[in-house]
Amino acid sequence: VQLQASGGGLVQAGGYLRLSCAVSGRTTSTSVMGWFRQAPGKEREFVGAINSSGVRKNYADSVRGRFTISRDNVKKTVYLQMDSLKPEDTAVYYCAARYDNNFYSRAPREWPYWGQGTLVTVSS
Repeated sequence: VQLQASGGGLVQAGGYLRLSCAVSGRTTSTSVMGWFRQAPGKEREFVGAINSSGVRKNYADSVRGRFTISRDNVKKTVYLQMDSLKPEDTAVYYCAARYDNNFYSRAPREWPYWGQGTLVTVSS
């Protein structure tokens, strides 16, 4: 499975960005997809996840109500819409995939497939 994240950049506080994660190499429609982030000097943390059909979503408390995960299984792409961005959202954002239907796992070590990361910088 190959994951390619894109869409990061520099944005002012209060602004928005949409990240994309293109999936190849395995059937996308059966995967649980997740987004994680890692700020400088900090551990990688869970942002959100979406089940294979796109109906169920799970968010970290820090982003709930501001970030939205969606997916297009025809285009084999998962999105992270980030609104009302804050300086503390600055991090490298990673997409991840799993095929065991474990929708609730938030531990990075439990996710087997990862993209390369895209940098999001939010200025104050």
